[in-house]
Amino acid sequence: MPTIKTNGINFYYEERGSGEPLLLIMGITAPGSVWNVHVADWKHHFRCIIGDNRGVGQTDKPAGPYTTEQMADDYAGLLDSLGLKNVHVVGCSMGSTIAQQLAIRHPDKVKSLVLMCPWARCDNYAKGLFQHIMNSKARFRPEEFSLYIQLLIFSKSSWDNVQKHEEFETGRRQDGYNPYPQPLHGLEGQAAACISHNALNDLGKINKPTLVIGGKEDIFTPVWMAEEVAGGIPGAELYLYDKLGHAFHFENTEDFNGRIRNWLQKVPSVH
Repeated sequence: MPTIKTNGINFYYEERGSGEPLLLIMGITAPGSVWNVHVADWKHHFRCIIGDNRGVGQTDKPAGPYTTEQMADDYAGLLDSLGLKNVHVVGCSMGSTIAQQLAIRHPDKVKSLVLMCPWARCDNYAKGLFQHIMNSKARFRPEEFSLYIQLLIFSKSSWDNVQKHEEFETGRRQDGYNPYPQPLHGLEGQAAACISHNALNDLGKINKPTLVIGGKEDIFTPVWMAEEVAGGIPGAELYLYDKLGHAFHFENTEDFNGRIRNWLQKVPSVH
């Protein structure tokens, strides 16, 4: 399985499909494999590059704290090692903060941005929430921690759906047998990056086509955060799903996959 050395760590990644390169950056606690339900569609149109973030999966998990700038540099090194000049970037939650920093610090490497449930800075509530995630990870069994995350990211409409509710239960059981469990220090490193991320004053430097997308029922990264990011990036588009939460991309996967595919295909070619 491919691993490259970047920014002082061994970084695990996978590739699927062919076409224009599309870099996918997942959120806190999540390995790159969480993109699979989206890559199943996108691999037919793009060369999908999926990494495990610093601190999770099969990538190194050094002691933290991490920063979103540091994690963006991890991905810049990955792109250099693959010989890629510039790529479309889709970042989810923490991944969107890393994507922001990639566009700010390495603008030539970014062709377009899709920022899912993003934030430009944390308010005190968000900082408290990330601290509580760390506290929960330290004290809960894996399936108990999984339930807490599900409560944060899924909307009422999903909890009320019988099939989804059963899927949540299955997911919690699977988390009890994860072959690559995230260690506490890996989560703490990532949470520190989430808390310290503050790109608000630099968003105006981003001059790439940008789509900010989220759910109106998101209690984890509320709508004001997405609006602040979209308002800070010149020309950014904003789309918010009705009745969906932080995990809107799992709650209405079919619409999301097609919406992102169509948006990316309309981005002008860079010569």
